[in-house]
Amino acid sequence: MVNAKTVLRRELEELLAESIVSAKHREESTYDRVMAPFGNRMVLSGAGNLGRKVLGALRGQGVEPLAFVDNNPALWGKTADGLPVYSQQDGARRFGNSATFCVTIWRGEGTDTMAERFQPLVDLGCENVVDFGSIFWKFSEALLPHYSLDLPHKVLSSSAQVLAAFDLWHDDASRAEYVAQVRWRLRLDFDNLPLPVEHRIYFPPDLFKVADDEVFVDCGAYDGDTIRDFLQVSSERFQRIYAFEADDDNFGKLTAYLNSLPSDLREKIIPIGKALGERTGTVRFAATGTAAAAISSHGKVVPSVALDGEIKERPSCIKMDIEGSEPAALRGARSIMGRFAPIMCVCVYHSQDHLWSIPLQMATGNGGYRFFLRPHLRESWDLVCYAIPADRLLM
Repeated sequence: MVNAKTVLRRELEELLAESIVSAKHREESTYDRVMAPFGNRMVLSGAGNLGRKVLGALRGQGVEPLAFVDNNPALWGKTADGLPVYSQQDGARRFGNSATFCVTIWRGEGTDTMAERFQPLVDLGCENVVDFGSIFWKFSEALLPHYSLDLPHKVLSSSAQVLAAFDLWHDDASRAEYVAQVRWRLRLDFDNLPLPVEHRIYFPPDLFKVADDEVFVDCGAYDGDTIRDFLQVSSERFQRIYAFEADDDNFGKLTAYLNSLPSDLREKIIPIGKALGERTGTVRFAATGTAAAAISSHGKVVPSVALDGEIKERPSCIKMDIEGSEPAALRGARSIMGRFAPIMCVCVYHSQDHLWSIPLQMATGNGGYRFFLRPHLRESWDLVCYAIPADRLLM
């Protein structure tokens, strides 16, 4: 009898068998195919950040959409970046049989699926409803990369690494998630992405138990949200917390939260207002006061450090959610990982290739890890790779 691992590997190999030439053709031709019924006559469904980003890219190519539709009544009858905004009902009545409706909604906090975003428009009689993916592929110079979304042929160019990372996953749930994520990166198959797991992000109770003497390193501490969770799952028993946050506004929120804690907890938590990277120095940082604050080519200059030279105790668990800087920060933690093998909880959704490159990077630094992949939000958001040393693994 063929086991699940073999079936999933075959499925992955079939996905990667597409030629790069074929993938590039899909990238160029999908937009023209899905827009064919009405040409460039389109309505953007979703007037948020993604919709406005798409609007700007289309205008850069001389394409002017007809309107936005949005579920927010506060926007109806107004304009967003100069484009009128209608309710779905009004938009469908005006344009449902004369324009393509393109769903421009894809966000980490979303609780619905792409299919659920399509259905109301279909029910209202819109004849051609598509997702935003073909626009991103067609006008990639203006729109990509965008988190885990990038051109499909880049996945195929990394086929050897994609296959190598498959062999790292320790359980069938991780393998199935991995194959589904690769399929999504190749074909934007929203319908076949597994549902998020139900447990708290970074602290999966089926994989490891938080110890009473944990030295927890929070890379990307934001306003203390992960520390709140850690204090709950640890029943406030731990040795030390190091909390790194480079955004000044976020650091202010973090320290305000920490100062609200009882003194016996507060004195064991060390906030550090620095970015993380491969070595000590400075970086430019786009401080937004949000969870999306990140190292960028613009922004203010902030100090950057490597974990290897910054942590004074033996770290036992490290979480990284630092908006795409995870590979550099992992290079700056090579000594820690090689000597101490802390549990690693690392986000792998900020870039298309992080899905395979980050597990391979961690495996190179320490051969004793067991690797797991878990989705904590829908549609490729909050996807976390857990690297757990054998002596901490519950399974």
